[in-house]
Amino acid sequence: MSDVLGWRRKFGVLGPSTNTVVQPDFDMMRPIGVTAHYSRIYTPNASAISNETFRAGAEVIAGNTLDAVRSVMTCKPDYLVMGMSAVTFFDGAVGADRFIKSVEDESGVKISVGSHACAAALKAYGGVKRLAVVSPYWPSMNTEVARYFGDMGYEVVRDRALQCLSWTAIAEVTPATMREVLHDLDGDDIDAIVQVGTNLSMVRFAAAAEMWLGKPVIAINTATWWHALRANGITDQMEGFGRLLAEF
Repeated sequence: MSDVLGWRRKFGVLGPSTNTVVQPDFDMMRPIGVTAHYSRIYTPNASAISNETFRAGAEVIAGNTLDAVRSVMTCKPDYLVMGMSAVTFFDGAVGADRFIKSVEDESGVKISVGSHACAAALKAYGGVKRLAVVSPYWPSMNTEVARYFGDMGYEVVRDRALQCLSWTAIAEVTPATMREVLHDLDGDDIDAIVQVGTNLSMVRFAAAAEMWLGKPVIAINTATWWHALRANGITDQMEGFGRLLAEF
């Protein structure tokens, strides 16, 4: 028998314990018959005041991920969704594949992750070759993001690292700040803007930005959730979250 609420799919979602954005973002985009069950990856809210401390903090999250996988698997989800993006960009495309394999070997089910989801989203839009990237990270992590997209055949023309000072501070970045950042990143030399960092609230703002910039603006939470839905044959189209969920 199917789960009475998750009769189409039960998703297990993995996210840092400090993250307050990804859960409500995914819930906003949840079709009827799909349920999301959150397993929090223990994450001390450490200060990130340098490239080194940011990387060290992200590696703590990576090291605690499989404990969260084992926890969420007790509710027998059909599929997993990674609600943290930095660890999915480490070491480029090879690193993303390695991370996916470790989770799928542990869980026995498939997973959608932010890096590959963004690449799939760019392919769905079509005609995209040159990118601008914005993140709440520090510059060393943006280098990893650019390396990943390079591996996938895209050129990152420019990027912006907001250098948030803690994990929870990411969720405090305002739409007013992001409006200025997107204007600064935009230009005739890029085809799309990609936002990474799942605790940065962008799903609705990115949809609005697509209209006034006239090009794809991909919020990583939108891309990851879209990827999970489509990977499971759920093709519901939704307005209000950009062209990705409305058209593809």
